[in-house]
Amino acid sequence: MEYVYAAMLLHSAEKNIDEDAVSAILGAAGVEADNGRVKALVASLDGVDIADAMATAVAAPAAAAPAAAASAPAEAEEEEEEEDAGAGFEGLGSLFG
Repeated sequence: MEYVYAAMLLHSAEKNIDEDAVSAILGAAGVEADNGRVKALVASLDGVDIADAMATAVAAPAAAAPAAAASAPAEAEEEEEEEDAGAGFEGLGSLFG
């Protein structure tokens, strides 16, 4: 994950994301960089619009939030029904108690 963070930091600072820069960021953070992982990261980011990718990554959870909020009332209703179903047994327990 720190490799991706290094690339994001370089992007934020409007610097080129290359092997030397990623390795330098990782080294400054006290991480011993794996040259293979650095090369793979830089190669995978070649031609990628990072700003667009970050916007898409942020938009996906934001779009899922309304759907999750819509299902919350249904779950609450189910819990109430379960509680109501168990309420009759509490009364029976007191009869034998």
